Amino acid sequence: MTTHRHTQDANTSQQSSDKLAELLKQLDDAIGPLAQAQPFDKRAKRFSVLDIARRVMLQEGGCEAIEQRARVLEEAGIFLGSDWQTPQYLVPSLTTHALKSADPDIVVIEAISELRILAVAKGGYLHPLLSEEQAHHYLTQVMALNLWLLFGAPTEAERETQGRLAKIPHHLFQHLAERIGYEHVIDRLIDEIWRILQQRPIQVDTIKQMITQIAICQANPDIDLGSSGHGADRLVSSLFGPTQACREDPGLDIYRERLASMDSGALQYEATGFARAMHDTSLVSSYHAVLLRYLLDHDDHLVAEALGLSSTGRDCLLCYRELVHALIRGAVYPTTPQAVYGLALVLERGILYQPPVAPAMWRQLGLRLSDWSEARLNLAFGDSASPRARLLEGVLCMLGLPLGVGQGNNPTCQSARALSMWAYNDPDYLLQMVTWAARDDEIIMHFEGMPLSSMASLSGVAKELPMDLDPVSLLVVPHLDRIYAEMGRRCLGREGDPHRWVNPEFHGWWSGRGFRINVDVDTGQLHELDDFLRHFYASYHPYYNGNQPLIHPQPAGIAVTDSAARFIGWHAITLLRVTLDPSDTMRVYFYNPNNDSGQDWGDGIKVSTAGNGERFGESSLPFEQFASRLYIFHFDPLERGELAKITQQELDRVIGYIRRSWGADRLPSTGLQADEGP
Repeated sequence: MTTHRHTQDANTSQQSSDKLAELLKQLDDAIGPLAQAQPFDKRAKRFSVLDIARRVMLQEGGCEAIEQRARVLEEAGIFLGSDWQTPQYLVPSLTTHALKSADPDIVVIEAISELRILAVAKGGYLHPLLSEEQAHHYLTQVMALNLWLLFGAPTEAERETQGRLAKIPHHLFQHLAERIGYEHVIDRLIDEIWRILQQRPIQVDTIKQMITQIAICQANPDIDLGSSGHGADRLVSSLFGPTQACREDPGLDIYRERLASMDSGALQYEATGFARAMHDTSLVSSYHAVLLRYLLDHDDHLVAEALGLSSTGRDCLLCYRELVHALIRGAVYPTTPQAVYGLALVLERGILYQPPVAPAMWRQLGLRLSDWSEARLNLAFGDSASPRARLLEGVLCMLGLPLGVGQGNNPTCQSARALSMWAYNDPDYLLQMVTWAARDDEIIMHFEGMPLSSMASLSGVAKELPMDLDPVSLLVVPHLDRIYAEMGRRCLGREGDPHRWVNPEFHGWWSGRGFRINVDVDTGQLHELDDFLRHFYASYHPYYNGNQPLIHPQPAGIAVTDSAARFIGWHAITLLRVTLDPSDTMRVYFYNPNNDSGQDWGDGIKVSTAGNGERFGESSLPFEQFASRLYIFHFDPLERGELAKITQQELDRVIGYIRRSWGADRLPSTGLQADEGP
């Protein structure tokens, strides 16, 4: 029997080897015509090469064969005219979306690109645009951000979306890991997790999955991590063993039994340990949720300890004890542990003292969700927790972390900015929006005195209903997106940019009615740039506006550029404050709806998220650098600073940044439509 099985295995292996050899001959035959084709004719020839390469990479050993041909493929023109043509500008975080695509050509060309960069990193391909060090650094980032591809087979969702194509990313990353080494992946991954966590995002499920993969790597005897993995223990323990009583991850039932045998001193020790781990990482263990629910019935005086509250939070808890207990019972479960962190920060913010907020939270606790809302929450998050608990967790996290709202992979930055601004500045208004969306499946806002219904409005900016969002955004964003688009439609035919009228009506009364834009809407040409910058300095720079701090968050629009300072698109952000940083540099602190705000905008402009006086969730840049990417801002027309005091030398530095980046080709012939965009 054993001999027979070995014979079968040998035959299968031989057949697989023969098939790969046959496919590689076809591939080599197809590369020739692609290389010889004229640039305008390469597109047709490229499809044939990509189709054969797809079949090659589905075979065992296929990725290695493509790596060996990476240089030949590139020189033949496989990347010509595409985003992959300039590998030095590729963004690691975008690989996930490319590899999940249902379009075979995108998946295959992304995989070929990764294998090309691998060939460069290993010294087999001396690339004119990419150094060996750059290639290695890029690949470790890519692997850290896609660690899920290293472990297990394709998920049901991947198979449903991509079919057999889903095997290619998994084959690719197994090959990358073998060639690069697991130890580099883990170290890079740990750095990336800590960098993201410093921004305190609401959505942490992906981060928790990555930490779980680290734990699996640590426990797998077949994976030698060598000396890597420093700093991983704190992340892993924050989820699976924050305290002595659950250090070995015993399971929730055993932990409950241990709690029952603890005296008050032991419980206090547990509460303090959980709070320390939570505030250190912003991640909450399921064991923490078990402890908090236990304390309600046995030692409720330790609830403040378990939440890690300061004197402000403790006072708020004492004033609203019954409400806090109800929120814990309604939102805090082992499957919704982040509600603990959200609740702690809500108490620390003291927003329950605002008269409408506590009654609105009681309403949220008893809110009856529509069938559509329940179905949407279950579809996005599963049924491990009730839709009501899931939404309540989301509400607590958004109110506690108003700058942690992300737009997901969706063109809905306007709606994400609005939710963040309301949570930050007008929490009871946010709670009203959640109620309307979750209960009534409709939101009504007013534009210049006329009611706008989200159900009566036509389509919004997003072509599809976004799913990769937090619970609040999941329900509210589709409504806001349609209303925002409808407000834009109501401005058709008006001269100038529609955001002049839309932003104050959409975001709130505190948005300045004064409006400046430095791009001519009809032509895309830079317009009155000098006056625009002088006015911005006079409105926001403390040295020129009478040292008046920013009172309310203000909507603004920026021209986003890549690491080569090339224009990418328009983006909506929120101005939060302008002040001196710890090194006495004047900085603009702002909110960016992207899930990761630490970006390189080229020409030496790197957005900071920590280390320069930022509060959790803030991005920042020196004032001059920020001004060079700004193209829309609002102001109070009754408060004008002194334009004349700004020196031309200072303005020339800002204009230099603009001319070297997105303003380089702002000529009348571009036909640009000025829009804050996603």
